Amino acid sequence: MAVITMREAISQALWEEMERDPRVFILGEEVGVWGGTYAVTKGFYDHFGPDRVRDTPIAEGVIVGAANGAAMAGLRPVAELMTINFAFLAMDQIVNHTAKLRSMFGGQFAVPIVIRTVGGGGRQLGATHSQTPDVVFAHFPGIKVVAPGTPADAKGLLKAAIRSDDPVLFIEHATLYQVRGEVPEGEYLEPIGVSKVQRPGRDVTIVTYSKMLQVSLLAADQLAQQGIEAEIVDLRSLRPLDMTLAVDSFKRTNRAVVVEEGWLSYGVGAEVTARLYDQAFDYVDAPIRRVAQKEVPLPYNRTLEQMALPQVDDVIRAVKEVI
Repeated sequence: MAVITMREAISQALWEEMERDPRVFILGEEVGVWGGTYAVTKGFYDHFGPDRVRDTPIAEGVIVGAANGAAMAGLRPVAELMTINFAFLAMDQIVNHTAKLRSMFGGQFAVPIVIRTVGGGGRQLGATHSQTPDVVFAHFPGIKVVAPGTPADAKGLLKAAIRSDDPVLFIEHATLYQVRGEVPEGEYLEPIGVSKVQRPGRDVTIVTYSKMLQVSLLAADQLAQQGIEAEIVDLRSLRPLDMTLAVDSFKRTNRAVVVEEGWLSYGVGAEVTARLYDQAFDYVDAPIRRVAQKEVPLPYNRTLEQMALPQVDDVIRAVKEVI
């Protein structure tokens, strides 16, 4: 298998699906001539042309609304929102249309739209451009929410998302584009709504996703040097939320740490922890610990930003607390 970056993996997935299915097209701000804010669609405009790679005005509600209409008419749009923070400008379209149209019309038509967007902090983009509001969108039934943490999963899950007849919000973390990993070539899909054990272990279960998968893997390597073997379960999708592997792992280790980049209150970690207690309460040997971002608007100053974001040492500390 080739070792490529997550940026390349996402680009491969888009290219291959556009070659495979002429109904797939891309729309968004600067996706065409410029090649995308993060260079994911570089070269697409020249190859596929302006009909299938459409630059749009700076109007997120229009981007998602147009994609909704195109999907209802039989196309398979991939709408790019430059950052998930701008998705708030399209909340009415996403929440009241994208997520609900198929159900409200009794399945008479599908809404096969993929909304690609970039989330997370760590790039000094300021408080309004660095949020991790993944759980906000996962709250609403009708739209799938996917957030990969490896290049291979990014490619496989994006290809599956484009082929899905249900709408998918596909969240790419801003600091993961340069992460490298083995990625299968050609026809390769990963199932949406299925978690994955990214590292086996026996002493404690770490449940996480997206950027915090990479942070947790680094923490697990350091813990292993101290004789503590952590098993890491990567959720990969927040809706549907697959807790099967997390629960099975917790029943073996009897201890868990849930790691997310979002804020602690009302977050993904709160939901995961509640489900672990609900489904495996008799196996609890220590209180479940949660690691999350400090509850402040994310600072611009790099040192303060890193202090606010979850770090490897935070995960190690939480694991030792439950051990």
